[in-house]
Amino acid sequence: QVQLVESGGGLVQAGGSLRLSCIASGSIFSINTMGWYRQAPGKQRELVSGITRGGSTNYADSVKGRFTISRDNAKNTVYLQMNSLKPEDTAVYYCKANLASVNGGFKWDDYWGQGTQVTVSS
Repeated sequence: QVQLVESGGGLVQAGGSLRLSCIASGSIFSINTMGWYRQAPGKQRELVSGITRGGSTNYADSVKGRFTISRDNAKNTVYLQMNSLKPEDTAVYYCKANLASVNGGFKWDDYWGQGTQVTVSS
């Protein structure tokens, strides 16, 4: 059984910062890409940022220069440092990992966390 658990969300004023963490646990053989998505009320889920096992990153245009993604491969953990937060960043943030699990027969698949709420007040 593989689990992704996010933490670090909360309520912050515009201009403030938050750091999200996502830990993957369970019968994991290897993790490829990890990433953060978000979904605001009434909107589709969108990619915020992704990072490969080797450390290559990509960002949505709306967060470039404000958000930084990083990961610790030894800890199966991905982070999202969010600075200069804006009210439009308010959403549920989800972690996703493309990984191969032992119990899954080493087949590569996408796993999602339950999400953490980020609310930015103006």
